[in-house]
Amino acid sequence: MVTTTTAETHYDVVVVGGGPGGYATALYASSAGLSVALVERDKVGGTCLHRGCIPAKEFLETASVFRSVSRARDYGVNSSVQEVDFSVSQARKNTVVEQLFKGLSGLLVGRKVTVIGGIATLYPGKLVKVTRGADAGVEIVGRNIVLAPGSIPRTLPGLDVDGRIVLTSDEFLDMNSVPESAAVVGGGAIGCEFASLLCDLGTNVTILEALPALLSGCDRDVTAVVTRSFKKRGMEIATSVEVRGHQPIEGGRGTVVHFGDGESREVDKIVVSVGRRPRTEGLLASDTGVTVDERGFVITDAYQQTHAEGVWAVGDVVAGTPQLAHVGFAEAIVAVKGILGEPVLPVDYEKIPWAIYCHPEVAFAGLTEDAATERGYDIVTMKDPFGGNSRARIIGETEGMVKVVAERAPDGSTGRILGVHMVGPWVTEQLGAGYLALNWEATPADVAQFIQPHPTLSETFGETMLALTGRGLHIG
Repeated sequence: MVTTTTAETHYDVVVVGGGPGGYATALYASSAGLSVALVERDKVGGTCLHRGCIPAKEFLETASVFRSVSRARDYGVNSSVQEVDFSVSQARKNTVVEQLFKGLSGLLVGRKVTVIGGIATLYPGKLVKVTRGADAGVEIVGRNIVLAPGSIPRTLPGLDVDGRIVLTSDEFLDMNSVPESAAVVGGGAIGCEFASLLCDLGTNVTILEALPALLSGCDRDVTAVVTRSFKKRGMEIATSVEVRGHQPIEGGRGTVVHFGDGESREVDKIVVSVGRRPRTEGLLASDTGVTVDERGFVITDAYQQTHAEGVWAVGDVVAGTPQLAHVGFAEAIVAVKGILGEPVLPVDYEKIPWAIYCHPEVAFAGLTEDAATERGYDIVTMKDPFGGNSRARIIGETEGMVKVVAERAPDGSTGRILGVHMVGPWVTEQLGAGYLALNWEATPADVAQFIQPHPTLSETFGETMLALTGRGLHIG
């Protein structure tokens, strides 16, 4: 923790929590000339940097490198790989995280943000008291308060986390070796990422999902590609099943997980990936005026304002929003602009870009085909597989597609874009153009005029748009 406390007790903005939403608030507010204090219980960067996004993607990169080396002979490179030393990947992850942490800490210092170490509680009068930390006992007042305490992993009854057999993302990302077998409980974005990297590194993986399909919220064609790929790689997938607990093997190293209608699997590890809950215990004293729902989330309006005047909330703690780091960034800007009294558009959660780093990767923004139909839109869809893309053939990654959902115009032509859905190689780096087109309410005819460089993976996006105009070069 970098603590830069001063004798100041009053600030324009006091931020509670130093994760993506919190530090983005602090940096954006300080760049606007506001005096800012940030209270963080652990290290600035929060879950995303230390126990979430960044560590997970480092391990997924290890899996990607392993896949590449494993098929090096296909490219005439005579190299072989026998195993992965996961302790080396763990050490590299720690180095990457530490470098980013130091950079962020230095940035906060450079912006003259006062960073205070400890657990914060908000009292009436916008008073923040700090306890149980390096700066316990500090009391500060903010003209505005921004709540950004983040979240922690959820668990399930019968799956008490012990850090040895039953793990959440926190413990999983501290592993120094890869288990021979694992049950991943939860087939959402995080669960699929963990399952994918474990499988790539040689673990026998079983995914247990309570819903009827993996990746709830994704377009069904995208989900079908991921499910088919996972099964082809040897993963066992059980959907519409309830996990009923587990029984450790006496004298053994693993456990037996029970699920569904009397089914069970013997595994070394159980990775619980069933979402996250808000970290609001002890956050609010009585009579602050801030409203919390029955699940512990803070209720705000579209502009991040709580029911208490001058108190705002951003990030994972906000009710009814995606728990994504970049959503926290966007909400931070909305909150600070509101504090400054500047014109601002609220975050449009229906058009948030999503990036899922399993193999194959998934990226999307906007409405799925089913959601658009349920809303009553008369729609047109187009899909273009990566199998016809020259760059995909070159890199040997032809699995996947680009799918665009658009509204049908009154004259029968294709109207505005409603959703862009991608699954395949490096699609997390390709969604930007689709996200911009969606938010600008562009039509495929608008987008099709832009030239895609050749040979690139992005040509598949361009070709899909061109085909929606009725004059595709390779499809349509």
